[in-house]
Amino acid sequence: MKKTVVTLMAAGLLAGAIVAMPVYADDYDQVTFAYATMNNLPTEEGLSTVQEAVNEITREKIGVEVTLKPIGLADYTQSVTLSLQAGEKIDVLSSIYTFASDVSNGMLYDITDLIDEAAPETKELIGEDWLKTCMYEGSLYALPTYKPVASHGYFVCRQDILDELGIDVSTVKSAEDLTDIFAQVAEAHPEMTVLAPLSQGNLDEGSLWYGIDYLSDSREKAYGVLFDGDTTVKNLYESDYFMEQSKLVREWYEAGYIMKDAATTTSSVSELMTSGNYFGHFTENGLMPEDLAAILTSLEGGGNPITVIDLREPYISTSTINMVTWGIASNTKVPEAAMKFLNLTYTDPDVLNLIIFGLEGRDYVLDEDGCYGYPEGQDAATVPYTAALSNGIIGNAFIMHRSVGTSEEDNEALLEANKTATVSPALGFMFDSTDVSIQYTAVNNVASQYLPGLLCGSTDPETELPAFVDALNAAGLQDIIDAKQKQLDVWLAENK
Repeated sequence: MKKTVVTLMAAGLLAGAIVAMPVYADDYDQVTFAYATMNNLPTEEGLSTVQEAVNEITREKIGVEVTLKPIGLADYTQSVTLSLQAGEKIDVLSSIYTFASDVSNGMLYDITDLIDEAAPETKELIGEDWLKTCMYEGSLYALPTYKPVASHGYFVCRQDILDELGIDVSTVKSAEDLTDIFAQVAEAHPEMTVLAPLSQGNLDEGSLWYGIDYLSDSREKAYGVLFDGDTTVKNLYESDYFMEQSKLVREWYEAGYIMKDAATTTSSVSELMTSGNYFGHFTENGLMPEDLAAILTSLEGGGNPITVIDLREPYISTSTINMVTWGIASNTKVPEAAMKFLNLTYTDPDVLNLIIFGLEGRDYVLDEDGCYGYPEGQDAATVPYTAALSNGIIGNAFIMHRSVGTSEEDNEALLEANKTATVSPALGFMFDSTDVSIQYTAVNNVASQYLPGLLCGSTDPETELPAFVDALNAAGLQDIIDAKQKQLDVWLAENK
């Protein structure tokens, strides 16, 4: 007999979260799946029906019922951390730029043996080399998102304005080459802001920087890096390169090309672009330019075609692969069930496409080539459910519905690029920051004060960057660099 299921809806206890709260019998293990979405949070009804569609599959396949817990990307890390501290049930969670610290803080379950028992298909799919980026002291704590990681540095902009001004971007090869284009756009459209920030306090011009391994830090806050295949840990912010890039961004800001409150805005880049008041933005992505352009035309174009200019070759480091990982909460009561469900997000297209796109016919439609779009008269902001912008955040990107203009051949090319891109000599190295945790807190506070202005051009690097470096050194940055170098030397000796 088919079991009757009743679903109650409740807003998440923390900001930025919605949870479909199920009331089920005890026949199935219960797994709560907390995932980040870059789209609007779904309606309660929209989430409830998608959750039930997922459970129709998971009950039969793995004897599990899932509670979907979408959280806005900006709130995700803090929301999950506070939820776990409060004893709220979360079983499967993502580490977004926080894998190393999540392991150090004891948030993640050791899945070394569990993956063989409950997710052997995913283990084979991801492969040993990538899994090593999610290991610490010989134990596996997470799975990297399986996606194109041979990421390029892109400038994304409106094709209609390029056409209007007769601008040929075929000769644009660097960030410096964009300055003349920005000047032409600003002159022709003084009502428009040329550059939108990717996120608060981050223009993301750094997505164009090549050959840097951030050694378990993020590009936004990097404390000790490797340059161009060298294995000597250096201070990024003391380098001539960072000064040069900061001066370039400052030049753009003073010319009026950059959003004036980019250092403080809370608006998302998609909101800014769809307003029609911005020309473009920087981003890093593993998709080919034409594929990303097709996706962003529907998500950011606001009725205008989007083009993507490739300005940086791919470079793979540990953080390139493990910047987004999936693990199991260390306090879970259902580790095997959680692992079985996690396995489905990498191997079952029906489950993953439900989580990403929602219900076919209501939340999205497929064309004759199997590419997704929105029902007539609808878009990402109006359908009851979509997490389409999370297509590189959850599970296996290669089994999701493709966007219009892409093909299976594109996927094959992306898989090949993952194998052939230049790789850091420290691929697989994970820095343990436990012994310098106090210094990390101190330098993070300093970076939060100085970096938004430097990365968005609103402060003068000639004066602010030296002050920033002095403040970092006073906060203990050299201790972090020394600790990274010591651990890296040991790791290199063991992994010749």
